[in-house]
Amino acid sequence: MSALADAYALTDEQRDFRDTIRKVAQERVAPRAAEIDAKAEYPWDLRELFSELNLFGLPFEPEHGGTGTGVLMLNIAVEEIAKACASTALMLMVQELGTLPIKLFGSEELKNRFLPKCATGEWTPAFALSEPEAGSDPGGMITKAVRDGDEWVITGTKNWISNLGVADFYIVFAVTDPTAGHSKGISAFVVERTREGFSVGNYEHKLGIKGSPTGQPIFDEVRVPAENLIGEVNKGMHVALGTLDYSRLGVAAQALGIAQGATDYAAAYARERRQFGKPINAFQGIQFKLADMETQTAAGRELLYQACAKADRGDADRGKYSAMAKLYNADNAMRVTVEAVQILGGYGYVSEYPVERMMRDAKITQIYEGTNEIQRVVIARTMR
Repeated sequence: MSALADAYALTDEQRDFRDTIRKVAQERVAPRAAEIDAKAEYPWDLRELFSELNLFGLPFEPEHGGTGTGVLMLNIAVEEIAKACASTALMLMVQELGTLPIKLFGSEELKNRFLPKCATGEWTPAFALSEPEAGSDPGGMITKAVRDGDEWVITGTKNWISNLGVADFYIVFAVTDPTAGHSKGISAFVVERTREGFSVGNYEHKLGIKGSPTGQPIFDEVRVPAENLIGEVNKGMHVALGTLDYSRLGVAAQALGIAQGATDYAAAYARERRQFGKPINAFQGIQFKLADMETQTAAGRELLYQACAKADRGDADRGKYSAMAKLYNADNAMRVTVEAVQILGGYGYVSEYPVERMMRDAKITQIYEGTNEIQRVVIARTMR
């Protein structure tokens, strides 16, 4: 085995777990995907199923009730689920995204208070960084937190937040020192949904990932104890960027799953669809499309798995590889799903077939957790 392959070789136990997840995705998730998309409903039944199968334990260490199987295994699970339904894969992705700040930077008290219930699936989090005027540039953030004795008082509105309304707590980034300068003086807090002053604002009506509720959580002088601060005061951007180094891998895995699911469906369709007296996969034009789709997606998997191995080892260049994996796989998912629609022709354009949903779902992977333009900036900075 080559050194590269050895860097992310799976154990027999991990292979068995992957095969179990693949079977669950095919048998339980795929049949629900079209309905989840059409009704734009959160799949509570699949969340319960994932809890029963201990999938929500994947992001966590054994001391917090998790599986302790690492970053690679988590993202293999995201990939397998996303092949069937990108919205459902987001449940597992956000379970990691919304707990990474606590896992990486939180106090032991915060870890013990929140992580075990997330590992069982009893609780689910949300990650609230973006605002109407603070997307790629967090310097536009206006949500503020003011210290008042042993509490922090948080006021502001966030935007484009996944898990809105279903999350049990929110990781909220707020300005704690407005004099610190651009993108500085920001701190991170845990805010439970039961806190007085918290409310659910507008929901977005989205192009894709419709089974994941997205919108505006509102914080109107919400008081949280000082113990809910994550890390140090005014070091919130360190928390956010450290989190995204890992969580971008989930987006890459989601994009990879979408691309592989679209490729597999288009290849199966091309075997059965006949025109001019033969299956359309007998025509070179279709063959070349399928060959490119399969090759590009396989290349994305190699990059993602290598990036996951680096994250598991804590390599210094893990952030660069995380950005590259997200950039490549997201762009590839968009390319591949457009080609899948083209292979199906008119059938690809109607909701009776899944590839148009896959194309709509793919687009968000180029946008959230750092646009692909931002990923290029991150990568280029490491090359100076």
